[in-house]
Amino acid sequence: MTKPLPKMGSRRNGRIGSRKNARKIPKGVIHVQASFNNTIVTVTDVRGRVISWSSAGTCGFGGTRRGTPFAAQTAAGNAIRTVVDQGMQRAEVMIKGPGLGRDAALRAIRRSGILLSFVRDVTPMPHNGCRPPKKRRV
Repeated sequence: MTKPLPKMGSRRNGRIGSRKNARKIPKGVIHVQASFNNTIVTVTDVRGRVISWSSAGTCGFGGTRRGTPFAAQTAAGNAIRTVVDQGMQRAEVMIKGPGLGRDAALRAIRRSGILLSFVRDVTPMPHNGCRPPKKRRV
């Protein structure tokens, strides 16, 4: 009988924790998407790769409580706590959406100790779109 091949990532050869290296990220972008039902906070590096994220739903809030300012504040705190440990000092903030969690999330980000270079509102605004097609005459 043939011998079974050892797994490359098995615990026996001790390579489990060596794959994930602790990155040092000095600057990043914090995206806050505040809808009426939920608030999602995503932290990316400058190139746009996601480092950390959190939402009011993943923090344990359910139903109508997900749209509250306190839920947004908790979500922002959870998302930022991990990146502060990785060494982030500066960030840009992009806020999108009409929800109640906009200001609360921004207040939580300010309190975290990260220096904010700018805060930008990137809520999409309709501008009546392109020209509609001609009416059909039958």
